[in-house]
Amino acid sequence: MKAIVQRVAQASVTVGGEQISSIGRGLCVLLGISLEDTQRELEHMVRKILNLRVFEDESGKHWSKSVMDKQYEVLCVSQFTLQCILKGNKPDYHMAMPTEQAESFYNNFLEQLRKAYKPELIKDPKFGAYMQVHIQNDGPVTIELESPAATVDPKQLTKLEKQQQRKEKTRTKVPSESSRERNVPRNKDDPSASSGAEGDVSSEREP
Repeated sequence: MKAIVQRVAQASVTVGGEQISSIGRGLCVLLGISLEDTQRELEHMVRKILNLRVFEDESGKHWSKSVMDKQYEVLCVSQFTLQCILKGNKPDYHMAMPTEQAESFYNNFLEQLRKAYKPELIKDPKFGAYMQVHIQNDGPVTIELESPAATVDPKQLTKLEKQQQRKEKTRTKVPSESSRERNVPRNKDDPSASSGAEGDVSSEREP
C-alpha cells in the first residue's frame, strides 16, 4: 500500500463541476492499494497517517504534532495510479487491486481511520469517480508512505514475474550440444580445438 500525504491549508474534490467533499487545514491523503495488501498493511497505514508529525506545536516548533494532536481534518482520495509500473513510457496498473475488491478494502480503510480518530473529521469523495482534486499544499510538505513489504506466496506471483523467472533459469542452463559445436574453433591446427569430453575434434578430421 502506498500513500502520498500532503499537509494542506485546504483541499477539496469536485465531480462534474460539483464540490462533493472538502476540508480546511489538515492532511490530504492519496491512497494506492496493491492487490497484495491485507488487513496488516491497512492497519499500518492508518497508524502512520494519524501519527505523522508534520505540524508545529503551540510554541511554533516544527515537526512536533500529528493531525490528531491538532484536531485537524483528513481528506482521503483513492489513487490506484500510485501502483503504476512503467513499461517503457506506458503506465501499467496490473499491481493495483481490482476495482470491486479495492472499493471494499478502501471503505474498510476509512472505517479504521474513523474508529482511531473522530469520524466527522475524516472526509472522502465518491470512490472510482472521475474527479478534480484541488490541493493547497501548506509548506509545501509532501510525505510518501509505503507499508512494509509482505511475504508473497509464489502462487500469487504475477505473470510478468513468472516470465522473468523463466528467463533467468534459461540463462543459467548448460549450453546445448548444438551451441557447444558452434563454439568449437574451426581451425584444426589450433591446439585449443579440443572440446574436452567430446574428444579432439581436430584429430578426428585428419586423414
